[in-house]
Amino acid sequence: MDGKDSKVLKVLAREYRSSAAAATEIINLQSIMNLPKGTEHFLTDIHGEYEQFNHVLKNGSGFVRKKIDEEFGNTISNKDKKSLATLIYYPEEKLEIVEREEENLEDWYKISLHRLVQMIKRVSSKYTRSKVRKALPGDFAYVIEELITEKAEIHDKEAYYNEIIHTIIRIGRAPQFIIALSQLIQCLVIDHLHIVGDIYDRGPGPHIIMDTLCAYHSVDVQWGNHDIVWMGAAGGHLACIANVVRMAAHYGNLATLEDGYGINLLPLATFAMETYQNVDCSAFSIRFNTDYNTKDLSLDTRMHKAIAVMQFKLEGQLLMRHPEFRMEDRMLLDRIDFDRGTVRMEDMAGNSVEYTMLDMGFPTIDPQDPYALTEEESKVMERLRQAFVKCEKLQRHVRFLYAKGGLYKIYNGNLLYHGCVPMNGDGSFMEVDICGKRYYGKALYDILEYYARRGYYAKEPAERALGQDIMWFIWSGKGSPVFGKEKMATFERYFIAEKETHEEKKNSYYRLLEKEETVDRILGEFGLHSREAHIVNGHVPVEQIHGESPVKCGGRLLIIDGGFSKAYQKKTGIAGYTLVCNSRGMSLAAHEPFESAGAVIEKESDLFSHWVEVESFPRRKLVSDTDVGQEIRERIYYLEELLEAYRDGTLMEEE
Repeated sequence: MDGKDSKVLKVLAREYRSSAAAATEIINLQSIMNLPKGTEHFLTDIHGEYEQFNHVLKNGSGFVRKKIDEEFGNTISNKDKKSLATLIYYPEEKLEIVEREEENLEDWYKISLHRLVQMIKRVSSKYTRSKVRKALPGDFAYVIEELITEKAEIHDKEAYYNEIIHTIIRIGRAPQFIIALSQLIQCLVIDHLHIVGDIYDRGPGPHIIMDTLCAYHSVDVQWGNHDIVWMGAAGGHLACIANVVRMAAHYGNLATLEDGYGINLLPLATFAMETYQNVDCSAFSIRFNTDYNTKDLSLDTRMHKAIAVMQFKLEGQLLMRHPEFRMEDRMLLDRIDFDRGTVRMEDMAGNSVEYTMLDMGFPTIDPQDPYALTEEESKVMERLRQAFVKCEKLQRHVRFLYAKGGLYKIYNGNLLYHGCVPMNGDGSFMEVDICGKRYYGKALYDILEYYARRGYYAKEPAERALGQDIMWFIWSGKGSPVFGKEKMATFERYFIAEKETHEEKKNSYYRLLEKEETVDRILGEFGLHSREAHIVNGHVPVEQIHGESPVKCGGRLLIIDGGFSKAYQKKTGIAGYTLVCNSRGMSLAAHEPFESAGAVIEKESDLFSHWVEVESFPRRKLVSDTDVGQEIRERIYYLEELLEAYRDGTLMEEE
């Protein structure tokens, strides 16, 4: 036994103080290894659509309904199955309707409680009693355990369980018990949740989604470029802040910042109202939804233009600091001819072309020094910076993203990342210059994540500032794996009519991902050599409406962005894909557009559309086949060493 093993055994000996205790734990762990693996749920590109997100979370991408079908088969009607599913998803709201409309409420309680208990027995069957016990709600833990545990010593089991349920109803606790059971089913149906990037922007409720994730029982996050820019903004990076505010304005979601996070936008509003009062802002239209208050439209349009101009200035300053980013083509303010109303830039073929500007109302731009903020703009940006860094709720959410997230994750033999692994046209990995050194593949991901963490946590100001500049690069830089495009054509979409300038050419990865050698090269780069390994990513919407499939390379690579964001649903034809992986295989769920939670409750409908089976495992996967199984295997090894040390007297047992 070497020194490291000796230390491990001494630590274990404090927890298991006798050979009997160690032996009991070995038996317990070995039994866990032979249970079916837990169900994993993958979501990506949520983009602030909190109602749809919450519903998909509640219904487990249709998995709750699947379990209802398995448990009840043809013994209850399809109408009753829908009603039970709705109760599990929205117990409080469903109870309000039932208590108002149901004539024989006691019978309804009795039937519903029996069905919910049956569901809990089914969904908890793959877990140890200890794990289920930890998931039980405190107020009802003992009662639920009694109802779901078989008791051999009781002869008339039906009478015993009926009496428990009758008592719950008689003392007026049925509604609370139904809510507890429904929430427990939601918790047990999904063992672990993966968010494969882009929680923020476009939709109105990223703060609500983040609150939900912070309270979720088991989750990890792979940062998307929209998450990264918010993380940079939370750290106080001015260019990131400008991007976040501009996108909120563009999608009519300034209320997300003001009401959701309590960020004061009054300095920006006052500045925009005064500076852009008589300036043409028509190129900065607002893409608002039905909840948007149009009385704010004129002011929001001015705020939109004001922050966009500041963004272009701040990004120009950043790119002058970092010529190694090789993004000179994104510095366009100094290419404007203010007399002719044109801008000169390269077309897709690399030729220098002069384009007519759609908007020349720039009261704050000095043609001799176009990237300099005016004194008033500097004050606005400093006020915004203070608001972002002092927002406790935003800081809590961003710390959660750092604690639970990263740019990629390897989990149970699958590789998860948001965007792509940047590649050249010949299928080789693209090298990207980061701080004077060149990186590609996994090393590129690792170095960018390192700087992203330094951008928030570094104490030394220069190190922190560099990290934040690199976070902006991760957001929109050529070579960024979570952006994955040649350029972000924000300037062109506002100011140039010619559509060809709006194109954001994708990295070669997206053209090569159907090739088996590409997928093998990527998986091998991250240390995954099994033919059972998959890549799961999002970022680029899958256009099902045009016949595109999310299943690439024979099922070895899955792109599960199918349009959660309402802004993309006309383009994709659906309202998003999600992925479920359980002990029997992997399936994609395609979702219909989500109307509202109220409509689901009232109509007892669901936005789940249909399943696409990706892979059926040749044998049922067990806990022993997972990352958790590997950890348990290692723990069993040391426990057996501890047992041997007790038996041969190397360590002494406590009496």
